[in-house]
Amino acid sequence: MLVTDNISCGYGGEMVVRDVSFSVPEGGRLVILGPNGCGKTTLLRALMGILPHSGSVSVDGQGTERLSARERGRLMALMPQMGEISFTYTVMETVLMGRYVHMERNLFASHSARDIQAAEEQLHALGLWDERDRPITKLSGGQLQRVLLARTFAQEPKVILLDEPTNHLDLRYQTELVEELRRWTSMPGRAAVGVFHDLDLALAFADTVLLMDGGRSVYFGPAEGLDLKKLSRVFGMDVPGYMRASRERWERLEEGNGNI
Repeated sequence: MLVTDNISCGYGGEMVVRDVSFSVPEGGRLVILGPNGCGKTTLLRALMGILPHSGSVSVDGQGTERLSARERGRLMALMPQMGEISFTYTVMETVLMGRYVHMERNLFASHSARDIQAAEEQLHALGLWDERDRPITKLSGGQLQRVLLARTFAQEPKVILLDEPTNHLDLRYQTELVEELRRWTSMPGRAAVGVFHDLDLALAFADTVLLMDGGRSVYFGPAEGLDLKKLSRVFGMDVPGYMRASRERWERLEEGNGNI
């Protein structure tokens, strides 16, 4: 579904990502792991065509380098980190923004019946229908993230790129968002690539992992085969030891509460 070959890119003449190659099959869920500054977000920006790069990217057998932004948006959608919202559109208006890439190149073009249907489908699927007329500035963080996810789904891409999709969310909304993404990728002709900092969530979502260090790929393969020694070296700490200690703390807490 998504194939990249020797992607290199950076800023101001300085290379940040170097010769990264990977592929994601239909239904695949790839998670990019690595410490801050290793090039994860930069790689996503290159894949989306926001950042110039060398190497090639193709989606469903179609090279993306010579496509317009609108054409590329019909193949891929980028869901960025949730930031501060500076506009006051309603939930419905915000979700309809995902349909821009399908609209006619006409300044005064209105939304088609299919645009409305696609937005309504996602509002129902993500439990947002009753909020459709609310300004997004009045939503909680979890609700807003679901609106942004609905906008991404309404775009109807083949591949979704996710940059810290669970950032700023509490536990409930984190797990719900991951489940919605798993549901979306289970449908034909879809795949997802995500950057996660939370390793538990990352492994709950991923079937494949790309581990990056210093802008390079140091592991690409099944999540279940991830080299834990390499993971610890890249993060500069005993990652499995940290996870075991965390689990033991929860087990002690559970025992003290009578195995809730």
